[in-house]
Amino acid sequence: MHLAYPAVLAVLLFCTGLYGVLARRNAILVLMSVELMLNAVNLNLVAFDVWLRDTLHAGQALTLFTIAIAAAEIGIGLAIVLLVYRNRGTSDVDRLRDLADPPPTGQVLPMDDSDDSMAAATDNGPDNSPDAEASPARRQTA
Repeated sequence: MHLAYPAVLAVLLFCTGLYGVLARRNAILVLMSVELMLNAVNLNLVAFDVWLRDTLHAGQALTLFTIAIAAAEIGIGLAIVLLVYRNRGTSDVDRLRDLADPPPTGQVLPMDDSDDSMAAATDNGPDNSPDAEASPARRQTA
């Protein structure tokens, strides 16, 4: 058996899964794409195990562990996605921002080009005098 055939198939599977993780916004499709990536790794493990003629079959044993971990990951991931969908009504990854860290105090929030108002809340530090707020240099932080 040539090693190139399963290796090329594994690369195609992995690239398809990577595209799915990066391009999709539905959490279920992202989980399916991660499974594709894990299956590509499993295919490589078994192919190299056969190619190297390993007497202990370490590649196949590692593949069994990977399958067990993938099954646990998909079970927990699917339970989390269903719970989020039940509470929020969407499984869109971009709309799930409740667990994101809030911006640190004392920094100016980036403004959109469409927003012309100065609605970003800033903390001016220990000097909260009215003339300190009027200074545009005080609002700019790195």
